[in-house]
Amino acid sequence: AMEKSYVSLFLLLIVVSCALAKDAGKKDSKDTTAKPKLPQTLSRGWGDQLIWTQTYEEALFRSKHSQKPLMIIHHLEDCPHSQALKKVFAEHKDIQKLAEKFILLNLVYETTDKNLAPDGQYVPRVLFIDPSLTVRADITGRYSNRLYAYEPSDISLLYSNMQKALKLLKTEL
Repeated sequence: AMEKSYVSLFLLLIVVSCALAKDAGKKDSKDTTAKPKLPQTLSRGWGDQLIWTQTYEEALFRSKHSQKPLMIIHHLEDCPHSQALKKVFAEHKDIQKLAEKFILLNLVYETTDKNLAPDGQYVPRVLFIDPSLTVRADITGRYSNRLYAYEPSDISLLYSNMQKALKLLKTEL
């Protein structure tokens, strides 16, 4: 019985390494094309040309190591408020340009980190986290009952909050 489990473990390792090799191979071939079209899955329509992280953990890691602030957008596909904000966010040229200076993450599910829901789990909500991994409670929207909510009409406030997040970085770190 002992030998059998070794064999199956060995086969499992082979399968795993094949899967990894296959992924690595795919990446290389994609990089040779002139302008790779990023898969739109991670952007979920918030900015298809921007680089989005896949998980909260990855976003924190990249923020810390790049010393860029992190912007997290919580939203839901079937929420009309989320959809409306996404539309103006994606079409706002200045925001899309400024967003390149951030580590970006949009989530359609809640994380277990309570710091990301300081005043509740409503959507859409946008939080900024600095590279010391502190949620910036001082960068909020205009609603006292939902501090991190933005309506489409608040898009210029969101833009200035993005600028504020970048400015804080220069003065504090």
